[in-house]
Amino acid sequence: MTSGPKSTAVLLVAHGSPDRAEDVPEFLRYVTSGRPMPPAAVEEIAHRYSLIGASPLTRWTLLQGQSLSRALRMPVYVGMRNWKPFISDVVKPMVADGVEHVIAICMAPQNSRTSVGLYRRAVEGEKGAAFSLDFVESWHDHPLLAKAFAEKLRIGWNRACVEAGEQVPVIFTAHSVPQRTITEGDPYDVQAYETAQLVSQAAELGSDDWMFAFQSQGMAGGPWIGPTVEEMIVRCKEKGRSSVFIQPIGFLCDHVEVLYDIDIAFKDFAEKKGMRLRRADSLNDSPTLIAALADVARSRLQAATLQSKA
Repeated sequence: MTSGPKSTAVLLVAHGSPDRAEDVPEFLRYVTSGRPMPPAAVEEIAHRYSLIGASPLTRWTLLQGQSLSRALRMPVYVGMRNWKPFISDVVKPMVADGVEHVIAICMAPQNSRTSVGLYRRAVEGEKGAAFSLDFVESWHDHPLLAKAFAEKLRIGWNRACVEAGEQVPVIFTAHSVPQRTITEGDPYDVQAYETAQLVSQAAELGSDDWMFAFQSQGMAGGPWIGPTVEEMIVRCKEKGRSSVFIQPIGFLCDHVEVLYDIDIAFKDFAEKKGMRLRRADSLNDSPTLIAALADVARSRLQAATLQSKA
């Protein structure tokens, strides 16, 4: 059992996702902070959601929170920045429940001001946090996170290699961000690549077995960082490969960037190039992922306890 003040809780924060395709326009207004998007872009995103039925992001994150609560034997809350349950709406019952200290963990392990920074602001609110806040800035290099990804990778990749009759190249991916974000000093791209390196080591891949790409580039706002997944698929084709295997190491569960971008769009792109595309299963309810989150929380609890005794 984890020791610590009874008034301490964990808060998992994530991007959020609409429950239905019809909710996409309202959802996008939260994503853009009210700035209008071209109607064609809104329609395209709604179409993508309609093809997968609905994003399971919220459902998986809530289940991850429940598993983490059992592992820690302490309260774990879940809040979304851009959809229900909104972070601001979750903070209110936390205060009502008497929570005085919060360990907030972003369900995007790599630190970017386009994710982590915005999540932190949502937790703190306009008047500042109503409790002492220990916000985990990043946990992209946690050994158990790399192990969780490696477990999923080995299962799917070994099967893909047998079916293809060759050593299938692995493309690790993470969500792209605007180039200006990186130019201004954001560590996201470096951390995403480091996660990929750690996963490749944990899965015992050779240096020639894998490559890295950024996916899901935005439709507006100037250039976004690459290389793109499409570019890497073409590169593999030019090297005479007949298959590719994708593992998104920037996402902790299934949602539209996985179920549409990879399973539909990238798969279709690869097929048109005469190639077969497979991917690793998402972490979703991975016990090793829960162990990673629990270890992150415990380390912060221990640090807080030591500090209080100093």
